[in-house]
Amino acid sequence: MIHVVEDDAGVRELELYALRQAGFEAEGFAEPSAFRQALRKTIPQLVLLDVMLPEEDGVSLLRFIRREAHLHKVPVILVTARDAEVDKVRGLDEGADDYLTKPFGVMELLARVRALLRRSSDVAAEDIIRLDSIELDRARHRVFADGVPVILTNMEFQLLDYLLTHAGTVITREKLLDRVWGTVYAGDTRTVDVHIRSLRQKLGSSGSHIITVRGLGYKLEDDHA
Repeated sequence: MIHVVEDDAGVRELELYALRQAGFEAEGFAEPSAFRQALRKTIPQLVLLDVMLPEEDGVSLLRFIRREAHLHKVPVILVTARDAEVDKVRGLDEGADDYLTKPFGVMELLARVRALLRRSSDVAAEDIIRLDSIELDRARHRVFADGVPVILTNMEFQLLDYLLTHAGTVITREKLLDRVWGTVYAGDTRTVDVHIRSLRQKLGSSGSHIITVRGLGYKLEDDHA
């Protein structure tokens, strides 16, 4: 799904028509508030974002996207009538992935969208970690076990991420406490055991991949280890 944020109805409909004709799913928004509301339900593959908007400008929306953990890697193309170099630099400095100046051709628009989606797909592949029936998507902060979504707390997510990244390696409770919770945490290693227990329960049958190594800590193994 591509989101188009553009208050000019003519431009918005042109962009949506071009994207849909090219085979993309696309949804348009005339106001930032409607776009923000949609983000609560759907994480888009890419955002075409006009700079001059009612309510708040596109750069402000761009900052919001880059601040949010579940959105910050969504590719954004800024679309604007401004062609001054300083405006382009400002947008790119704020985290835009590309810049398109009005008026633009449909072919250029589609070429930039396809190129950016290819680049983001290559990066996203590095954000997905799999071990047997467990899949963790860092970019979208999602976990699946046997294809079913699993709801984890942030600490459980970070713990599973670390175990997956070091699959097959025995990791002590002390090291998990340091690397996942951080050295500023004043607790003891029992908190690791509590989170491991909860993580196993939430993963269901896939929780059996988390192995307790008596007297040491834990490791994550696949069924063929």
